[in-house]
Amino acid sequence: MSDRFIVLSGCSGGGKSTLLDELRRRGHATVEEPGRRIVQAELAAGGNALPWRDMAAFARRAIDLALADRARMQDHPGLVFFDRGLIDAACALEAHGGEPVLDSLAAAYRYHRKVFLTPPWPEIYTGDAERRHGLDAALEEYERLEQAYPRLGYETVVLPKVSVEARADFVLARL
Repeated sequence: MSDRFIVLSGCSGGGKSTLLDELRRRGHATVEEPGRRIVQAELAAGGNALPWRDMAAFARRAIDLALADRARMQDHPGLVFFDRGLIDAACALEAHGGEPVLDSLAAAYRYHRKVFLTPPWPEIYTGDAERRHGLDAALEEYERLEQAYPRLGYETVVLPKVSVEARADFVLARL
């Protein structure tokens, strides 16, 4: 397990990327969400590994990218905050591709025992060209993650619906 690798997970559109930006601003190492990077690359290349076209292919690419991110950050000496990551991608692949990869990947690649979940926050949820799913799909995803992380031995900490500065303080105080 890497106690330095902290996962920010939870509901899509719940403020993870904004929180990651604040943690980066405070001098912490951060890793952007694999999903957004994949969508951007696939849209630019005219690819099909997009969540609205081929969710299983998208999730497989997210797993590969999350593993590469972990390897890239392995020698970083301080805390590293991940906007989603391997567990989220493996959970998506099981849900949409039927491939039972979650337990084996979760056992081989551990993160800090506390995982911070952004709860559903309809007031700030917005779709865009890269997030085409609606709030209902985001809620389904949140429920899967809310169940998966504790089952895998993680302690989930639900983030309060407060300012980004207060959220960053909240996270750092609990590590």
